[in-house]
Amino acid sequence: MAFFLTFGAQATINPTAIYTDKDGNTVNEWKDIPATDAPLHVDFEANATNLEPGASLVWHFRHVGAEGNSTVTRYEENTSYDFTESGDTEVALLVMLNDEPIDSTSIKVTIAESHLEMPNAFSPNDDKINDIYGAKGVNDSNADGHYKSIVDFHGYIFNRWGQKLFEWTDISTGWDGTYNGRPCKDGVYFVVVKARGADGIEYNIRKDVNLIRKYNTTENSGTGGGDEN
Repeated sequence: MAFFLTFGAQATINPTAIYTDKDGNTVNEWKDIPATDAPLHVDFEANATNLEPGASLVWHFRHVGAEGNSTVTRYEENTSYDFTESGDTEVALLVMLNDEPIDSTSIKVTIAESHLEMPNAFSPNDDKINDIYGAKGVNDSNADGHYKSIVDFHGYIFNRWGQKLFEWTDISTGWDGTYNGRPCKDGVYFVVVKARGADGIEYNIRKDVNLIRKYNTTENSGTGGGDEN
């Protein structure tokens, strides 16, 4: 939905917010962005034409969140903004003339609070089910407990002797159960995760990880096994 503002006889602005949604689709519109995971990168375009002589464009980003309130001001016609804190941010485009606002329009961007869980098992047997060990949601984007608004992530996998086998910083990926290109044996490994959410929450997770290549979903469907993600 676009808002057209008129100044004088012909002046108009038709602002847009351009970003990629959780499904990987490009969105190009001017409307509120409801609860979305951080970090969220948005390109803002004023699409201004025929402004009156002396008129200028100003963007205001007014954030209200658990970490406090803040305001960022930009004076360029088009700008970009990275939303990394949970809470609501009002994004306003103002048209200024003689240091006075003569019109404005705004939308609200909401960033969800953070959430992070690490499963206790996975089965890298190329059956396309839980083949990767990572945060809950990596193997199934619709899984209960899916990670949300994690802005900093670092994970490590160790074997029982404390040898580091793998580390990763991209929360959307994970460990495939190999070391130096060779499959690791079934057994118990150890994960350490240090992460930070958009709401300032620090995550320090240490737990066992069961690598189970021979896991059979039919045989274990009624056991409540830990291989679900």
